[in-house]
Amino acid sequence: MSISAIKQVSGTAVYVPGADIDTDRIIPARFLKCVTFDDLAEGMFYDIRFDSEGKSIGHPIDDPRYAGASVMLVGPNFGCGSSREHAPQSIYRCGFRAIIGVSFAEIFFGNSTGIGMPCVCAPMEKIEALEAAVKADPKLVVNIDLESMQVTYGDESFAVTMPASAREALLSARWDPIGELLDNSAAVEERAEALPYV
Repeated sequence: MSISAIKQVSGTAVYVPGADIDTDRIIPARFLKCVTFDDLAEGMFYDIRFDSEGKSIGHPIDDPRYAGASVMLVGPNFGCGSSREHAPQSIYRCGFRAIIGVSFAEIFFGNSTGIGMPCVCAPMEKIEALEAAVKADPKLVVNIDLESMQVTYGDESFAVTMPASAREALLSARWDPIGELLDNSAAVEERAEALPYV
């Protein structure tokens, strides 16, 4: 296993409306009965995407115009509520590779960084302008550059922010602690053998 640096993410985008979207709305608890995260995609936003009979209620995620989007646009305090790591995993398993939002709950943000899915912050008016551009042209490519901390689309751009430690982890390929351990398993074993109490 080799961890890659994440310097930029590009793709089409979709806007998920609402403030304070908590982790239970992102992935309802009944979908958490799993051994791995592989099948979490089907539960993402389930209760706000489908009615009680499983029929689509027209959520933007299901709009064919935004099929294949890999950048999610969200409002303030996204990912609040419980600390379930299944929430960012479900978003990632649906093909999203970055989120642009006004603000993020701290644990959700950390869990997202830990799977290599950058979450960057921008003022609501910048996100609304981007949303309008995406609605006008759903095939518009949005680029998030973590080196310059800029989002560009068409002829427009705006600055984004994220905690320096998370940015550095993504840029230096140090965002996956489990992957680092696996990549350095020989060194871990060597160190363990050198310890008298192991």
